[in-house]
Amino acid sequence: MQQLLQQAQKMQQDLARAQEELAATLVDGQAGGGLVKATVTGSGELRGLEIDPKAVDPEDTETLADLIVAAVQAANENAQQLQQTKLGPLAQGMGGMPGLGF
Repeated sequence: MQQLLQQAQKMQQDLARAQEELAATLVDGQAGGGLVKATVTGSGELRGLEIDPKAVDPEDTETLADLIVAAVQAANENAQQLQQTKLGPLAQGMGGMPGLGF
């Protein structure tokens, strides 16, 4: 029983370390052929947004808004893939333990 508890504690530490790495990792997404680029952390926090001046049309702000949303969504999808890569094996190792959100 003690060994099982130690293994669970080690997995929790590994999971916490992986989550810290995700929070520090930057992931990009883009839309409109690169006219709008979004940068998020591996945990999904928006950190940056680049808008090419060619994407700015004062008569059509709706398209720009759509491009921004698409770029942020693309960056978040990339962040989710990174999360699966980093956290997936750890979550499986936890065996779906209650209270861990997996």
